[in-house]
Amino acid sequence: MSLALLLPTELEVDVEAGHTVFGISAPGPYVPRVTALGVTHVPLPELTRSWDLRRDARAFRSLVGTLRALELDVLHTHNPKTGVMGRIAGRLAGIPVVVNTCHGLWARPEDRLRRRALVYGAEALAIRFSDYELFQNAADRDTMRRVLRRGRHEVVGNGVDLVRFTFDPEGRRRVRAELGVGDDELLVGTIGRRVREKGPAEFATTAAALGDRARFVWVGPDDNTDANTAVPHQDSVTFVGERTDMPAVYSALDVFVLASHREGFSRASMEAAACGVAMVLTDIRGCREVGTSGEHLLLTPAGDAEAMTYAVQRLLDDAPLRERLGRAAAERARGHFDQRAVAARSLATYDRVRAWGQSGRHGRASFRASQVRPILGMTRQRAGNPRGTATKDRHR
Repeated sequence: MSLALLLPTELEVDVEAGHTVFGISAPGPYVPRVTALGVTHVPLPELTRSWDLRRDARAFRSLVGTLRALELDVLHTHNPKTGVMGRIAGRLAGIPVVVNTCHGLWARPEDRLRRRALVYGAEALAIRFSDYELFQNAADRDTMRRVLRRGRHEVVGNGVDLVRFTFDPEGRRRVRAELGVGDDELLVGTIGRRVREKGPAEFATTAAALGDRARFVWVGPDDNTDANTAVPHQDSVTFVGERTDMPAVYSALDVFVLASHREGFSRASMEAAACGVAMVLTDIRGCREVGTSGEHLLLTPAGDAEAMTYAVQRLLDDAPLRERLGRAAAERARGHFDQRAVAARSLATYDRVRAWGQSGRHGRASFRASQVRPILGMTRQRAGNPRGTATKDRHR
């Protein structure tokens, strides 16, 4: 899912640059969408999102063997679990360039000390095995600053496909008709997997309180690893499965809401912004970077359903405010959320680390072979060009 939905533009840029790109993850229904990008998918069935000590040990052994067989030039890891495993496995496999992107630490400052120690400790260990760390937000970089090496990290932000994500008036009419939403009705929606950290309880509570003012919809797959049965007021929300016409879905909304408790840099919010939708987001890292409250969007405290309800009600009652915030969000998206620019910075990072190796700087071995492959976020270089860069891929 991460390869197909979160990294498609970056993978396309890698392929367009002439590299041979591999995406390593557990197999699943998104494989055809990954391969359609020109990426070779390498399945590792044990490499799942859930944690299991024995299964993960087998996955790690398989990962090291797979990386050795692929003879990569560059490995780019993504996501918390695969990022930790991948960086260590990549170094053990002898890959010359290992880069990681932090999409959001799995621990928040308010989490228990035990959880924070486990997450930060694992990241600190994995950082020692990578050549360069890319962060989507400055808060995560600052959290890990004490263990980061000077000159080996930077904040690159995040982006979306700005060509694809733009307001679609025809798509708006079609999607609203499919959902049975009239022209004189307001539609509030959220996009994403239905998991606890996305705030389904707060969203449903808001829907129950404002159901007489607007329709509420949740678009995205249900995550069977999470318990959603305890969410109150679920009957106040229309749950829609995953869709592929996302620009039309965003365009159909009058208000986009993200009630998340944790984000690296919210992609759904960037997509909504690019489509010019007024937004209410939680005031957390990864959402604050999307825009300034009152100027581009409205921010509310995470876990505070009452505050979220009030913010959504403001937008429902104030059409000029919705229009102003939506227009400002679209302008900000065009200026700051270009995923091709993020991909270009990744490619530049591969070149920089490769140059260090060639010059002997930092004691790195020289960049070898002619392939770059991604596992969980790793890639392989263009055949026949030993000096090319790498591309990336990720597994969540």
